[in-house]
Amino acid sequence: MIAHPAAILLAIALLAAVMCAVLIVLLRPLLQRYALARPNARSSHKIPTPQGAGIAVVGATLVVGGAFASVMGFAPLTMLFIAVPMLALIGLVDDIRPIPVLPRFILQGLAVGLVVFTAPDDLRLFPIPLAIERTLLLIAGLWFVNLVNFMDGLDLMTVAEAVPITAALVLFGISDALPWPATAIAAALGGALLGFAPFNRPVAKVFLGDVGSLPIGLLLGWGLLHLAWQGSIVAALLLPLYYLVDATFTLLRRMARREPFWAAHRTHFYQRATDNGFTISRVVGEVFALNIVLAILAAVSIALRSMTADAILVVVGLGAVAFVLHRFSQPRSRGA
Repeated sequence: MIAHPAAILLAIALLAAVMCAVLIVLLRPLLQRYALARPNARSSHKIPTPQGAGIAVVGATLVVGGAFASVMGFAPLTMLFIAVPMLALIGLVDDIRPIPVLPRFILQGLAVGLVVFTAPDDLRLFPIPLAIERTLLLIAGLWFVNLVNFMDGLDLMTVAEAVPITAALVLFGISDALPWPATAIAAALGGALLGFAPFNRPVAKVFLGDVGSLPIGLLLGWGLLHLAWQGSIVAALLLPLYYLVDATFTLLRRMARREPFWAAHRTHFYQRATDNGFTISRVVGEVFALNIVLAILAAVSIALRSMTADAILVVVGLGAVAFVLHRFSQPRSRGA
């Protein structure tokens, strides 16, 4: 056990926040010139806004998290630290000049596969052949990386989703429910996103871009996977449940309507909410509050470790998500 883990993790988060904020200030003029996101029919923003602040978020996460991991003798993170910059590079290219769908998914799959297929063989979820499990994890990881990207369509949305998740992972790490490498990376990512938040609050001065949302998806997924590998599968599903339900339901609905589901659109529930009269601040505030509830349910799951309790917690979590999605899908009445 590391002495005073909470203080160390707080230092990681603070350093990552400061580094991220400084990098954004330095990068913003360059992004303003070369990486301007112009509004279109599917956009939630109304004025041209620089994108690419994900460079600062991911950079601060890897530098600070990696430095502490090295000094404190954490397990090797080599493949993660190769895969994350790889996804960032794919996102950067896609931000500047869109990559065709198939090559984009293949490149993303290679990055996710580096993490999944190089994990130790003793890290297992189910009593099925290892090759099958890892292939399923590759598919799930590829979907998770993309759904984080799909859901990053509103000011502060990724902050409202990822900060509660990373905070929960840090608390679970302090209580020995999560390995220290994943805990340190979660602290660094959460801190970096807090450093990014002042620049992304409505009306945003800068966006993450795919260069940020894709690798953030991998970092979150990697942390959640480690939580599941520790036997807390239900907790790992509860934490990102809002993103999972909104993105998956929207995808299935678009496929059922034979729409080009891979193309940009404005039919996620959080996007429909703004069309229905919700302010951006109200939407991200409700998502943040929902994620606090989901984090509490995840903590209860880890504390009780009961199949019966897990079933009840999943039902409660799905009910909470369904309540928010229903609210988002209904026009907001005046005074509501």
